[in-house]
Amino acid sequence: MDVTFLGTSGAVPTTQRNPSAILLRREGERFLFDVGEGTQRQMMRFSTGFDVSTILLTHLHGDHVLGLPGLLQTLDFNERTAPLDIYTPAGTSGDVENLLDATGTTPGFRVQVHDATPGKPIIERDEYTIRTVETDHRTRSVGYALVEAERKGRFDRERAEELGVPVGPKFQQLHEGSPVELEDGTVVQPEEVVGDPRPGRRVVYTGDTRPTEPVVSAAANADLLIHDAMFTQDRQQRAQQTGHSTAQEAATVASKAGVKRLALTHISSRYATDAEPLENEAVEKFGDNAFLPDDGDTITIPYPEIDDE
Repeated sequence: MDVTFLGTSGAVPTTQRNPSAILLRREGERFLFDVGEGTQRQMMRFSTGFDVSTILLTHLHGDHVLGLPGLLQTLDFNERTAPLDIYTPAGTSGDVENLLDATGTTPGFRVQVHDATPGKPIIERDEYTIRTVETDHRTRSVGYALVEAERKGRFDRERAEELGVPVGPKFQQLHEGSPVELEDGTVVQPEEVVGDPRPGRRVVYTGDTRPTEPVVSAAANADLLIHDAMFTQDRQQRAQQTGHSTAQEAATVASKAGVKRLALTHISSRYATDAEPLENEAVEKFGDNAFLPDDGDTITIPYPEIDDE
């Protein structure tokens, strides 16, 4: 799993930062969170390709959606045939459809827009779930949490062989949770050779928001929290007025949730020449695992522990 920061600016783009867009790749799937103006160019610039599985919008302010019509047109020009699902805060699906209609966006592949109710799962697979997170902005808004299922415990091959289990299919049976019977009638139980289940990964993206307890809850022990951090603390009143967070507030949320890493995003253009104060503020509160990515930065999300298998 990895995350590419395609756009980390606030409402006003700068020469260094594009409006909001985050691409998350997991196995063969690609999830695009928000589609600010120029996102498709960022995808070309940073060589991510256009093979997007699902688009998830946090809200419909222009700096989060104005790149959507152009991206869909490009996908159509590239002869995409796979269907595309778009998720948007509950009550706004019609607005997204109107945006596409107004720009003449009628691709040759199926596009389905879904309302996403805060706090509910929207995509459920055996391997992971994506659920919405209640946020606090000046309009209908949600964040998103991708939460992987627990993984099987480690298989202790050495112990299995000590117990007389022959190398082969019985190893797999035990790893999948089924007991096996040996030639002498001995039954080996899975718990004798398989360790405790191991946690999957968790990534949370807030979009634009004030600090909220639902975000703290959704981000509990997350491997990565990508949080609105538009201002430094000296402009906390402005952040409150506009429905955004300061870097210190984002760091406080991360601390409460016990996340492993905090990425600051939606950076105001007032920090176009020097965003270091934002990062310094978050590091002071949260520690060195807070960082402010540049557009184009890609980070890998490892499993909670190193796999030796």
